[in-house]
Amino acid sequence: MSKLAENERYQRQISLKELGENGQQKLKNSKVLVVGAGGLGCPTLLYLAGAGIGHIGIVDFDVVSLSNLHRQVLFSVHDIGLSKSLRAGDILGKLNPDIEIEVFNQKLDNSNALEILAGFDIILDGTDNFASRYLINDACVLLNKTLVYGAISRFEGQLAVFNKASTSAKIPANYRDLFPLPPADDEVLNCEEAGVIGVLPGIIGTMMANETIKLITGIGEPLLNRLLTYNSLNNRFFEIELVVMPETTKMIPKNADSFKTFNYNWFCNINSNFELKHKDFERIMNEQDIQIVDVREQGEEPLINDFKHIHIPLSHLKEQIPDMDAQTIVLFCQSGKRSASAAEILSKHYGQSRKIFSLKDGIAGWQKNK
Repeated sequence: MSKLAENERYQRQISLKELGENGQQKLKNSKVLVVGAGGLGCPTLLYLAGAGIGHIGIVDFDVVSLSNLHRQVLFSVHDIGLSKSLRAGDILGKLNPDIEIEVFNQKLDNSNALEILAGFDIILDGTDNFASRYLINDACVLLNKTLVYGAISRFEGQLAVFNKASTSAKIPANYRDLFPLPPADDEVLNCEEAGVIGVLPGIIGTMMANETIKLITGIGEPLLNRLLTYNSLNNRFFEIELVVMPETTKMIPKNADSFKTFNYNWFCNINSNFELKHKDFERIMNEQDIQIVDVREQGEEPLINDFKHIHIPLSHLKEQIPDMDAQTIVLFCQSGKRSASAAEILSKHYGQSRKIFSLKDGIAGWQKNK
């Protein structure tokens, strides 16, 4: 792009005296990685590309589905079934062909995270599960990378900047200072389980982009050692100071080797000893001596008519366990997390007298793969 065309594209931004041509050049020279091209990633990527970030990386291994479209504004019905990262890269390249888009159409895990993150200045976490958040945070601490964090559920969102020192925050907070240990399975539900209002990821995602622009250009006051919470129902913001706790740093793997062997799924209790695979569920679902139990709360969708089952919300199961005569009990929820908790409860109650299972990846995973 010629200097004239560049000035025309970014003229409204360059006109800001706090940013100017110097700030625009900093954006052009920067490398930003967005992990997750979903609800948070879509608006973040749009505005980072529009702002002129010179090199944008996108990590996502998922494909577009119809249920994504109310909030993942990069995509259309024509993209259903296609790779999110590849489609996002293509769309952003058309929005701003003068920036470099690097696509990682793969799952970020212990084996590749350090290598992928090392090539970027700032990392944005737009994921929706705790195992990924801890993994990204720990990789950023090991690599000394600034992390912009966002999270959403129902009508509320969170935003923070981690692992960035300043004169006011000489010892930077990281994600483990916010959550030293993962919440229990039923304490914090993800969007798939709890739902989310479509505009919320747009609000939080653009705020993540805004924090990134501030960090790169040096303007304003980034959310260092602070957590911002937004409630979309009453348009209220709440901010808390994050306390840096030395003991949480000890939980982070000390080096690359220990990072690559750390089991984040186990740490976040994602894998259950009671997991029942989809093919095994289909094999036994119509047997006589089986009881299938939906442990979701009242009113959660989708409604299930594919097989006979009863409904006992996990919250009720914790208070009183009903008598179940079946020798095999299969529990399901939306994603498999709450049913794993329910399986733990029933296992302690029944001991070895029952076969107790939790449907792997929940009813959403089973419907997606049946």
